[in-house]
Amino acid sequence: MAEYRSPWITDDLVLFQDSIRKFIERELVPHEERWWKQQHVDREVWRKAGEFGMLCASIPEEYGGGGGTFAHEAIIALEQSRAMVSSLGTNVHSGIVAHYILRYGTEEQKHRWLPKMASGERVAAIAMSEPGAGSDLKSIKTRAVRDGDHYVINGSKTFISNGLLADLICVVVKTAPAQGAKGVSIVVVETGDLPGFRRGRVLEKMGQKGQDTAELFFDDVRVPCANLLGTEEGKGFYQLMQQLPQERMIIALGALSAMEKALDVTTAYVRERKVFGMSLLDMQNTRFKLAECKTHATIARTFIDDCMAKVLRGELDAETAAMAKWWCTQRSCEIIDECLQLHGGYGYMMEYPIARLYVNARVSKIFGGSNEIMKELIARAL
Repeated sequence: MAEYRSPWITDDLVLFQDSIRKFIERELVPHEERWWKQQHVDREVWRKAGEFGMLCASIPEEYGGGGGTFAHEAIIALEQSRAMVSSLGTNVHSGIVAHYILRYGTEEQKHRWLPKMASGERVAAIAMSEPGAGSDLKSIKTRAVRDGDHYVINGSKTFISNGLLADLICVVVKTAPAQGAKGVSIVVVETGDLPGFRRGRVLEKMGQKGQDTAELFFDDVRVPCANLLGTEEGKGFYQLMQQLPQERMIIALGALSAMEKALDVTTAYVRERKVFGMSLLDMQNTRFKLAECKTHATIARTFIDDCMAKVLRGELDAETAAMAKWWCTQRSCEIIDECLQLHGGYGYMMEYPIARLYVNARVSKIFGGSNEIMKELIARAL
């Protein structure tokens, strides 16, 4: 698919894509294996990414960002997935958290937090999931009780991307538990040496091992009320529902790039691999399987291009974003599995790219809201 250019990618974006690809190849790819072993990136790479302009690319320049659009975040997501570098959590930092602050934060909050996120001085995370609440955000237990001009936060979070290194965490809390969804708020916690805040273990994952994913604990953590995202309590669930479509598009984009990468590496492999005196590609089963995979990937690319056009016009609805997330992640996992099978025993070896694609892809059907939840959201609109 190298010859295909999506209609939303302009000439300027082609140049941006080329520069991002070179930065990834120079600064991320050589360290990915080491980061997998240590379960997190080096803190310094965040500053390098900030200096290069890879962080907060779609945040206005007045807040320290690159002044771009969601198309710039899409390019970054596509290129990281293509290069199989999952360790640097830019999608969460720039594509998700920065936009919560941009859209709902006060001017003081935006000027206080976004420039340091753009420079890489601060690493950001969002803490939604809990041990007993994943996709069902209404069931969270973490509470923030007002005490004078502070909130006192108690609870725990799990599966938090960037959790080990994060200096700035958007914590989803209950400020009025009896009010259900209307009692949910987002409080921004600046970690530092904050009393009562502690990080648990970095979780051992099946894939994306270099992307630090941690448990977080809040024991009577006092946070200024000025750190409430926005100006009004009880808006957290609305904020989440408004922003999750963008998060789901980022996941869909990563899934799209992964399935295309799987096709590229597998096509190259079956051309070279000899079985019974002929290449694997000469066998009808191989050709038919790859034909099916390419068709599904082409459909995914076309759908994503349509979704991107809607995003850039401000017209993407939650239902369509849910469709993109579940369909692309489902197809991605299926295509990668078929491609791994065509590698035979070598596909099970981590030294082969297809194996890393396989273990990295599986979580895409879970995070950002499980695919079962996506189908429920779509069904509600029937």
